[in-house]
Amino acid sequence: MSTFLLSNKDLKDKKWHLIDAQDQVLGRLAARISRILSGKTKTSYTPHVECGDGVIVVNAAKVRVTGRKADAKTYKFYSGYPGGLKEKTFARAMNEDPTFALKHAVKGMLPKSRLGKRMITCLLVYPGAEHPHAAQKPVKG
Repeated sequence: MSTFLLSNKDLKDKKWHLIDAQDQVLGRLAARISRILSGKTKTSYTPHVECGDGVIVVNAAKVRVTGRKADAKTYKFYSGYPGGLKEKTFARAMNEDPTFALKHAVKGMLPKSRLGKRMITCLLVYPGAEHPHAAQKPVKG
């Protein structure tokens, strides 16, 4: 018996999952989302094919972190030039863009390749409870 490998012609339509991020821990939520995006929750998972589903996240502004991470966690950006290092804390990042922390965490858990870049495009994050994707018929979960 041979191992089943999914190819691009075997792909079916994507399902969309609706996840409410209110009062969920950032890292655990990001891990759950990255597994759905990569397709590891399906029996037909194949590492080199984008077989994952899409994810819509609402209430991203109400995600929480444990311990003192709200003040201690920093995001660093380096331009490549001397003196070009910029830092911002988790609290400041959430004030500027409530979706940034979740997108950043999920992107770090996906493959660092062209496939990972295609996977992250199937993640839609909204700071509030409303989203304009009713036509995709997202499944709660």
